[in-house]
Amino acid sequence: MSESRFMLSQKDIPTHWYNIVADLPAPLAPPLHPGTGQPIGPADLAPLFPMELILQEVSTERYIPIPEEIREIYKLWRPTPLLRAVRLEKALGTPAKIYYKYEGVSPAGSHKPNTAVPQAYYNAKEGVKRISTETGAGQWGSSLAFACQLFGLECLVYMVKVSYHQKPYRRSMMHTWGARVVASPSTDTHAGRSILAEHPDSPGSLGIAISEAVEVAASDPDTRYALGSVLNHVLLHQTVIGQEAKQALAAIGDYPDVVIGCVGGGSSFAGLAFPFLQDRLTQGRQTRFLAVEPAACPSLTKGKFAYDFGDAVGMTPMVKMFTLGHTFMPAGIHAGGLRYHGMAPLISALVATGDITPVAYHQNPVFAAAVKFARTEGIIPAPESAHAIVAAIDEALDAKAKGEERVIVFNLSGHGFFDMTAYDQYLAGNLVDYEYPADAVAEALQHLPVVG
Repeated sequence: MSESRFMLSQKDIPTHWYNIVADLPAPLAPPLHPGTGQPIGPADLAPLFPMELILQEVSTERYIPIPEEIREIYKLWRPTPLLRAVRLEKALGTPAKIYYKYEGVSPAGSHKPNTAVPQAYYNAKEGVKRISTETGAGQWGSSLAFACQLFGLECLVYMVKVSYHQKPYRRSMMHTWGARVVASPSTDTHAGRSILAEHPDSPGSLGIAISEAVEVAASDPDTRYALGSVLNHVLLHQTVIGQEAKQALAAIGDYPDVVIGCVGGGSSFAGLAFPFLQDRLTQGRQTRFLAVEPAACPSLTKGKFAYDFGDAVGMTPMVKMFTLGHTFMPAGIHAGGLRYHGMAPLISALVATGDITPVAYHQNPVFAAAVKFARTEGIIPAPESAHAIVAAIDEALDAKAKGEERVIVFNLSGHGFFDMTAYDQYLAGNLVDYEYPADAVAEALQHLPVVG
């Protein structure tokens, strides 16, 4: 019987996070102050983040040590398994090998605790009492609630209103771990009230929820802000995924021809891809990297590579990224974690250089792939993660059509056990594919900040 599950031991949990900034073809464009338009320094970020995270955000060191206290907590779920999807391969009749790194074994059911734990740790070390944040599908909010509980911190989560109602059990998880959860836009904040005054029925967006969480942190000296994706230090923390995958694949003598992940802000994709991208950037390896986004929120495939705010009302620093415009209001698709107007600057820069290839899919083919995966491999994937699955299946079928052997590795970033309403709608034939109109994208891009 051939092996299909590849496990490392706890002593193999990475000792360092990998910082791809050290290996970029060119330096990143600097973040700019939202008021002055000038490059920001660490002092500008101090009201929002603890200094250790700010230093990680701006670091150019290739490897950053993981504190032993964090590695001890990682042992609750790391190393995560690398699995070969042999039943899916057989169902597709493909000569390709399909591997997936399964992050759904974490306490919160996704990859998000990989960064939630370090962020809570560094805030607690600095004496912070409370962390405010936003969440879309609830994966990030539940992960931060879990991490805050470990370190005795209060957790305040602004949850995108459409997801707040679509995903009540994610809310229950956050409450169980002691967090306060508020539907966004809310009447708590000036940002929320201003949105509601203009759009009383607003379904919310990650950009709006970010504005609310940032406003709370900026106005309370005991509160700091935490973000679950997009920023350099968040992507940095996720690289434990790819480092483990690399080690497990090396032990069985395989190396990917293509690496695939879903992208909303970019953290799960970066976590798997960046340690392999290091080999492309420093050794010239020709692995391909597919970043898969929803056609309903196509920042990489239809957005513009430009400076923009990370939030809806313009409170955050401006960063150069692929963006649909910070006023963009995404449709209420079920992959709530991918409904963000922008993309991580690190991923954006590597898309611009051609090192990462973006692709977009509608939600019906995504759910079709998710059901095929569930019926062959047994795991019901999160709608976000299913974007990686549909691209992996298309790669495997392309290998079949060309008669090629191919090693495909994707990140199964979380399980979908709290997303069964979405599966019900798909199985009943009630999911609608939504393509964002070009004129709506063009209108949103009219509101990009003028820089320099």
